[in-house]
Amino acid sequence: MVLCGIAWVDETFRQLDPSIVVAWRAQDGATMTANSVLCEISGPARAILTGERCALNFLQTLSGTATTTSQYVAAVAGTACLILDTRKTIPGLRLAQKYAVRCGGGRNHRLGLHDMLLVKENHIIAAGSIKAAISSARANSPGIPVEIEVESLAEFREALAAAPDVIMLDEFSHADMRTAVAERNAAASAVRIEASGGLDLDSIRAVAEAGIDYISIGSLTKHLRAIDLSLRF
Repeated sequence: MVLCGIAWVDETFRQLDPSIVVAWRAQDGATMTANSVLCEISGPARAILTGERCALNFLQTLSGTATTTSQYVAAVAGTACLILDTRKTIPGLRLAQKYAVRCGGGRNHRLGLHDMLLVKENHIIAAGSIKAAISSARANSPGIPVEIEVESLAEFREALAAAPDVIMLDEFSHADMRTAVAERNAAASAVRIEASGGLDLDSIRAVAEAGIDYISIGSLTKHLRAIDLSLRF
């Protein structure tokens, strides 16, 4: 596993009893083997047991996100492709899970709707066209990066002509991904290309090798598997 969540464990016990001391054997981002001792906790038994489950929930969940992220990052190692997270986070834990993604070697895509605009199908329909949607996004939020999601090569070409910052290819075939990358390169465009939808550890290597700049994975934070941890007196 990749360890993550130290600050949340420390804060859980600090709020219950400031006299509790948590001595960590490793730091966030460290790779740990099975049966490792992660930390030693000393203090009043009542307060330790009161905080046990809350502290373990934080540590198991965030370490799960960091560990899964590290597996995806390893799968594309040696390519120029970056693994990104999404906004599909547990309510109330977005910043924590975004931090866990970074501990696992991934990159944070965006925190919300304020730091990058994502134009999706409903926005395009409401605006009337891809070009109109991108123009409206730029006019209403100057200086904010604009990304648009497309579902076909025809939509990709329309989006490329409108020059957003990022174009997301939603569930494209590998052949269509390679075509999109080739057409972007031929146009000498600065637009970055992201792949998303239906991707897993078995398929992302081929996507990265197709020349895709980013792969966004919702399951890093949405379908995570918590690490099995326990506290022993």
